[in-house]
This record gives sequence, C-alpha cells and structure tokens, in this order.
Amino acid sequence: MTAESATTLLAGQGDRAPVAAMLARAFAEDPATCFIFPDPVVRARRLPRLFALLFDGDESAGMRLVTAGGAAATLWRGPGRSRTSRLELIRSAWPVLRTMGLGGTLARALAVSDAIDAHHPAGDYWYLHIAGCDPAMQGRGLGRAAVQAGIDRVAGGGLPIYLETPLEKNIGFYLGLGFELTGEWQVPKGGPRFWSMMRSA
Repeated sequence: MTAESATTLLAGQGDRAPVAAMLARAFAEDPATCFIFPDPVVRARRLPRLFALLFDGDESAGMRLVTAGGAAATLWRGPGRSRTSRLELIRSAWPVLRTMGLGGTLARALAVSDAIDAHHPAGDYWYLHIAGCDPAMQGRGLGRAAVQAGIDRVAGGGLPIYLETPLEKNIGFYLGLGFELTGEWQVPKGGPRFWSMMRSA
C-alpha cells in the first residue's frame, strides 16, 4: 500500500487492539517511551496497554484516524481538550496503575506528562496527540497521509494545530506538512528533549 492508495478513516472500538499494538511497535525506540520504560522487555509488554488507554481517552476528546489496513494512525484532541484533566486521571487511575505500576515508572510517566502539559500554548487549537506508523510500513507515505487526513478534517475550523515530538528527525517531516518550530525544551531530571511545533490555521 502507498500513500496514494491509503484511505484514512475514523477509528472505532474494533480498531483499539490493532492500533495499540501498531503504535507500540512504532514507539518502541521513542525517547519518551524509553525514558518511561527503560527495560526493553517491560516496554514491549506495557506499551500496547498504554496506547490502548490513550486510544480510549481520545475518543471523547477529539478524533482517532487510521489508514485502511491499520499501518498508520493519528490520535487528536480538540480545542480545550489538549491537557489531561484531573477527572480523566481519577477515572483511569486503576488502568494507569496496572499499566505503569508504582514507583519509578509512574513517576517518570507523570514527569513527561506534566512537562508536556506545561508547554502547551495558550488559546484554542487542535492537538496532534499521537502519530505513528508501523515500522515495517514506513517510507511509503502512510504516516504522512494519516496526519494530512487530520489536517484536512480540521482545516475548516480556523484553528491552528499544535504538536510536540521527542525525535529531532521528525522536525523535517512536520515542516513539510506546514508546521513551524516554536520551541525546544527538556523533561526535568534527565528526561528527553522535545520540540514544539505549530501549524497556522
């Protein structure tokens, strides 16, 4: 499958497990997930659970898109829903604890989450929360197609789009989609570096 033949659809509950498994593969070597789960064995086991929780959370907060065949997906949060509310945390406390466990892993995850929330811009915007493509299918334009589909869906609303990435190599990818680099920052206590980017309305 190529970008030209990729159809991107709204993801439903039946896509939950395959999308979570695909995102776990896509983020297996991501600096943020490696910081949260330093042990690669633990990371491989827990990332599908984590992305399943994120998939669930973004159902009501925005939209979830997946390419036909499930090779790429994007999770979006709508205006005013970019940050994780305390009510969301309370509602998902038990699943989060089952995924993270207690101790260092949870502390590192909260450090990343708090740093991300602290660097969100002011005002209304769409938030590209998660974007991933199966490593076995990368280089075919499917990830770009999934992001572009989201851009196209929100374009009529007159709002900018924000994202952050911990991968410097992603900057050029997003520049090619019309985003501009707006900041660089690091998660405290040895956490990963992130780059913030914004796409004008």
